[in-house]
Formats: sequence, C-alpha cells, structure tokens
Amino acid sequence: MALDSGKLRGFVQKTWDDSIVPTLTEYIKIPAKSPMFDGRWREHGHIDRAVELLRDWASTRPIEGLRIEVVRLEGRTPLLLLEAPGTGTDTVLLYGHLDKQPEMVGWAEGTGPWTPVRRDDKLYGRGVGDDGYATFAALTAIQALQEQRARHARCVVLIEACEESGSADLPYYVDALAAKLGSPSLVVCLDSGCGNYEQLWGTTSLRGVVGGVLTVEVLTEGVHSGAASGIVPSSFRILRQLLDRVEDSRTGAIIPRDFHVDIPRERIAEARAVATALGAEVYDRFPFPSGMRPVSADPHELILNNTWRPALGITGAAGLPLPADGGNVLRPKTSLKLSLRLPPTCEAPQAVRKLKEILEADPPYGARVTLDTYGDAGNGWNAPATDPKLLESINRASVTHFGKPAMFAGLGGSIPFMSMLGERFPQAQFLITGAMGPGSNAHGPNEFLHLPTGARVTACVAEVVGDHSERSRR
Repeated sequence: MALDSGKLRGFVQKTWDDSIVPTLTEYIKIPAKSPMFDGRWREHGHIDRAVELLRDWASTRPIEGLRIEVVRLEGRTPLLLLEAPGTGTDTVLLYGHLDKQPEMVGWAEGTGPWTPVRRDDKLYGRGVGDDGYATFAALTAIQALQEQRARHARCVVLIEACEESGSADLPYYVDALAAKLGSPSLVVCLDSGCGNYEQLWGTTSLRGVVGGVLTVEVLTEGVHSGAASGIVPSSFRILRQLLDRVEDSRTGAIIPRDFHVDIPRERIAEARAVATALGAEVYDRFPFPSGMRPVSADPHELILNNTWRPALGITGAAGLPLPADGGNVLRPKTSLKLSLRLPPTCEAPQAVRKLKEILEADPPYGARVTLDTYGDAGNGWNAPATDPKLLESINRASVTHFGKPAMFAGLGGSIPFMSMLGERFPQAQFLITGAMGPGSNAHGPNEFLHLPTGARVTACVAEVVGDHSERSRR
C-alpha cells in the first residue's frame, strides 16, 4: 500500500515531541563514557543504566512481534538487540551506539555534558546526537510503517556500547549473533552527519584511523634547565623532529606515500557537487577565533582533505606541566597521543606498522623513542555503487520531508562497524545518514541535536525501509 507521507510525518513528529525528547533528556544525564575513557565502566554502571533506559523505552513501543534482548558476552560491553519480524525473507539492519565521548572542556554557561538543556530547536548534552537518538529513530521508523499497516522487511536494530572505543567488542557480537543478524540486504546506519539541515545526507565513504602514544625519553629524571640545556636535547624538540617525518608542518600534508591512495573519480566529482552546494559553509561552521582561517579557501580541496586524504591530529599529551607549575626543569620525557586519519581504502594494519617503523627508526641522539599503539587499527570504508532504485527512494524521501533532494558526501570520521559490515556483506546496500550537522560538535563541548532534523531523518528512514520492502516483493 502507498504510504500517506503527511500522516507518517505527523506520527513521527508527535513521537519525538511526546516521547523521544523526554527520554533523550534522561539519557544525556547518564555519563555512559566508552570504555577507552572509563576503565571502570563496569563498577560505575553508567553504560548499563543507558542500556536499561533504552530497553525500557523500547518495551513501550507497540511494534508487532518486537523482541528485545540485552546480549552480554563475558568481559565485554553489553549490546542491545531489537527485532521486528516483518514480512518476506529480506533483512534490514539498523545500527547505532549508546556509549559516549568524555566530557571535554569549554561548555557554554548553563550547559554541561551531563546537563540536558533545550534551546529552541536544539537539545544540548553529551551523546544526544552521537549517537543517543539512533535507537529512538530506528524503532519509530518501524512503528510509523506499522501504524499505516505498511509492509516492511524483517528489521534488526543493533545498538552497541563500544563504538567510541573503536568497536573493539563488536566483532565478537557479530560472530555470536550471526544467525540472528542474517544477511541484510539493506543497512541503515544512524551514526553519521549532515552537511546542512536542509536535506537528507548520505555518507559514501569514511576514513580509517590509527592511533598511538609517541614517547621520547632523554633522561631518567628531570634536571635544572640552566645546567642541562645545550647539552641534553629537549624531548619536545626531538618529538618535533619525529613528527616532521610524517607531516609537513607548514601545510599539514602527510609526507609518506604509504598513507595516501588514488582518489576515485566519482568521489572527486561528488566532492565538487558538495562544495558547490555548501560553499563557505564547509569551513564557516567551525568556531575559528577572530582572524583565523582554514588551510585553504577552496571548499573542494577542503572536502577532499577531510574525506580522502590522510591527516594527523595530536589529541593528548603527557609530561607537560601546566604553565603555572612549570619550573626551570628540563623534563625527562614527553608523550603525545597521535590520531592519524587514513583515506577510506588505505589498509589500516599496514599503516600502523609503517607509522611505528617511521617514528621509531634511528632516533635522534639515540633517545628512547616508542610508539605504543592502542586498540585495533580501524579501516575506512568506501560505499559500493548505490542501486538506482534505492537512490530514487532516498531522494524521494528527502524531497518529501525536507523539500530538497538528498546530498551524498564522504565523512572525515570513522564508523568501525561499516568496514566490518562491508567485508561481511558485500552484496548489501547502505544508507549511512544522521542528524549531526553544522555546529553540533560531536565529541566536543556544546554538542547538540537539531531536533527537527532528527524527526525528518526518522521519517526518511521509514520511507526508505518501506520502499525497500516493496522492491523486495517484485
């Protein structure tokens, strides 16, 4: 049967207003930090509290045949698995996560990571858009179809609790639940972003990432800087030399070709279309201080930099006292936490081995240099060609609920699950989307979810899942 899109949109909006937003508000209050940022997550119980909150909400949904299961493998974070039987033999897999990034500093007055605040159409708090809304959006999309007695394929909603730690636990769950997950013909991921709030955005590629802690040790203990400087080399200066092996400090370009790939022509064209659509918004969305400018004024080049070229970030440091505490001491060692973003098709395991080789070889002055990698190196993901019928469905849903056709772009971040799924289900089609747009600041201070976009994305997902069922019947 044909969906009444107006009725669907009304149902989705009412569910967001009456049920989703109040529950998301409670979710924000739970400091369910990912295990990488809370080594005592079991004792603290915050991840379990978030799981219970989402499970309890799911249990109130009048979805026909809905099965709710909290799966717990020994020694691993829990996983929430929801299944709506549907009709036919096809499976649609909908994905999200409930673990959160740490607090971060810089929240605006009156807000905070665990303090939900609504201002106009924005709900502020850690994890609200990355990725707290995913469970609610997925189940509401399914319920919206059932409200109109519309057909849908068997839908499995998988919500993990380790994504912000690189999804280290997820492969074990995918193996353990292989029979329940089946072989999905469509995967909907609700953990991505959007370039604006004016249309549905589909993600076509994700960068990989390798990380580690680079430490340079020059002394066994600190000594007076006046006595040692000019004789003992600074650990910080040696770090600068080592980083120069990887990154051109003038441009930010990554030097070794091992970390580069040939960018597919279709992705170059796609980036050009996005640059035309967004223009200066590509960089204006970032909170630059007065006088600061991006690395280029060309939006097309910036998009390629952010999606298909490697980039190095320093995300943490140790061995450096606060300025007020820094005495005249030549410090014994300095450590930097490195995050090297990789192009989607660059093999991460090879990249991490090469990075370690480059940084540890022939250390200046014979200093003790180590790169301690953490977690598994994460591959990126490049979407397979989209079926024309699915593309038509996505565009139609965007026009219906946003008033504009969909836009497709690569994303500079990583979603480890997508690489895993791409390898296991090479025949699947993908809709990778989300509601985190300009200013929403995932991982940073003042994270917010643009609520109207959350509702519209939910409605679009319902339309696409409904269309997929109709295509599967033919």
